[in-house]
Amino acid sequence: MRFPARRAVLSGLGLALLAACGKKPDAGASGWDRIKASGKLRVGLEGTYPPFNFQDKSGQLAGFEVDFAKALAEQLGVKAEFSPAPFAGLLGSLESGRIDVVINQITITPDRQAKYDFSEPYTVSGIQIIALKGKPAPTGPEGLTGKKVGVGLGTNYEQWLRANVPTADVRTYDDDPTKYQDLRAGRIDAVLNDRLVAADFVKTSPEFVASGQPFAAQGSGVAMKKDPALKVVINQAINALRANGKLAAISQQWFGMDVTQ
Repeated sequence: MRFPARRAVLSGLGLALLAACGKKPDAGASGWDRIKASGKLRVGLEGTYPPFNFQDKSGQLAGFEVDFAKALAEQLGVKAEFSPAPFAGLLGSLESGRIDVVINQITITPDRQAKYDFSEPYTVSGIQIIALKGKPAPTGPEGLTGKKVGVGLGTNYEQWLRANVPTADVRTYDDDPTKYQDLRAGRIDAVLNDRLVAADFVKTSPEFVASGQPFAAQGSGVAMKKDPALKVVINQAINALRANGKLAAISQQWFGMDVTQ
């Protein structure tokens, strides 16, 4: 699924609103006022989801979404502050106000849009089946019937599987490594994940394969509490990163192609 070309960024984006940094926001003000006042964009992510976000050999957060979040914060004139947490708890942290945004491949769905605001998509992908090499494996959604399928707890993959293959034996996990351990041990038959994650994963884990073609095209956006003013500013910043080439450059660095549109 391709998304329409984004509108060109208006010159002088108005992100210079940052002059108000250092002032305390009024009660009931937009999250953007709080971000400006603090000088920080508090970002929730897993930190265990390569190549999007993970800890490198030195223990530092790295990945496409880490670099994207830093570039986004810089465009806004603030610093990115990361708060790693299990996927199932990320939106709860958002609701409680502990973070400002979630940047963790949160698929934009109607159910989620009813509760949260989303930026325009910053990646476009689909669902990929991952299986153990040399073993019979489903190659498409129809092959998941009756199979034990591993998915991240609370993810779009869990929601899609329950809605579209109700006879699948759904096994949920709090992290990626555990479900691949179960797949390796034969406790599950397949894993559903992002096709971009799968493409990177099978390069470094040759005992697994990406089975069949991706399906159920999906876009991921920056998630935030319902906040029209903050949504406008985030979208302006993303459009600026598109216009100046930084978003495409980050994508090329991590994927060797532009996965952002």
